[in-house]
Parts: sequence; structure tokens; C-alpha cells
Amino acid sequence: MSVHIIIDGYNLIRQSARLSRIEGRDLQEGREALVEALAAYRKLKRHPITVVFDGTAAPCFSQRRDRWKGIEIRFSACGELADALIRRMAARERDRALVVSSDRAVAEAAAGYGATVVASSDFEQRLEMALVMGGDVEGDDAADGWTPTTRKKGPSRRLPKRQRRQRSRLEKL
Repeated sequence: MSVHIIIDGYNLIRQSARLSRIEGRDLQEGREALVEALAAYRKLKRHPITVVFDGTAAPCFSQRRDRWKGIEIRFSACGELADALIRRMAARERDRALVVSSDRAVAEAAAGYGATVVASSDFEQRLEMALVMGGDVEGDDAADGWTPTTRKKGPSRRLPKRQRRQRSRLEKL
């Protein structure tokens, strides 16, 4: 099953030290830096990614959707917060959605629809790690000297199905 990553754009930018410095100079540069990093991440992971920004202060006739380097960029409608758009997208996608936001109201609403929620700071760490690792994200088992085994390790308790699904979605990041 494919995972659709839905990102609260300004929330992620303002949680990141690097991106918030860029945004402090120019708002458009901050958005572009985020989309550039996500485009590089998408080359490695191949998940559909949508970044949602607030469009409340934008003129009502401006464009609401765009696609740049494989990343879908959406602005909320005039007078609407990005949080409402993210909630609608999470309700539509349900368990396929992985919502990246540190906003508690957005996270609780998305989790209520069955979406997996990741804090902005956690996703930023995964994003940076994937970018640093480059193309060798999966790793080469033969080079590591790893040999497969059937020996069981760890506790025998099995997690509930919902937690197992959320864990598998997080492992895809």
C-alpha cells in the first residue's frame, strides 16, 4: 500500500532551524527550500507528497494548486486555514495518509480519521537522514555481512493491528 505524505508546510518550516532561518530572510525562499528538500527526498522514497500552505493572506484570485519537481503544492482557500484543508485531505485518504504536523489539533483530527501522524521535528530528522544517505537508503545486506536467520528475537507479544499498520507506514519513511 502506498503512503501519501501530507505536510503542514509552514509548521515544518518553523520547526526547522535551517528552514526558519531561510524563511526569516524571505517567505518565498523558505517555501522553495522546503520543496527542494522534499523533491530530493521523493527521488529516494517515491511516495506522493503534498505540501499545504496557508492561503489566508493571499489574494482570492491567486492559484491554489501547483506541482513542482513531483511535489504537489496546495494553498488553502481565501479566508481558510491550511489546517482545515489538511483535515479534509486526511479524511479523504484515511489510512493511506501520513500527516506531518506538530499542531495538536491537526494531529488529533488526522489520527481520528485513521491517518498516521508524525511530528514536524521527527520528519525533518528523517528527511535530513535520507538526504545525507543519498541513494543507499535501503542498504546492501551482503556488504554488511548480514546473513538471514529464522531465529526469533525479542518479546513474543504482538502489537494490535492498527499499531502494526502505523509502524509499517513509518518504516516506509
